[in-house]
Amino acid sequence: MRRDVFQAIADPTRRQIINLLAGQQLNLNAVADNFDVSRPAISKHIKILTECGLITIKQQGRERFCRADLKKLEQVAKWTDQYRAFWTSKMDALEDFLTKEETEQKPKHI
Repeated sequence: MRRDVFQAIADPTRRQIINLLAGQQLNLNAVADNFDVSRPAISKHIKILTECGLITIKQQGRERFCRADLKKLEQVAKWTDQYRAFWTSKMDALEDFLTKEETEQKPKHI
């Protein structure tokens, strides 16, 4: 199954794994030790993150170390930026409207 970065970040546990690995390289057991779910469940999350290209696994002796590769998150940033611009303009228009309404509602002194 072909997976994409959006599918990877859709799950809160996978987002936590990305956050954990963003600052450090850890072996698979150390990653699993940070969660209250089974090791097979963590292995499945790791597999999905690997398939999406968000983490890489490197064999060092008998250990397998995970490291975050955050370049793929640029896709998410680009996609959300277009909506950020849209909503920013909508909020600016709402602010202008409310300011105008407030000004028109103020009592005029004679």
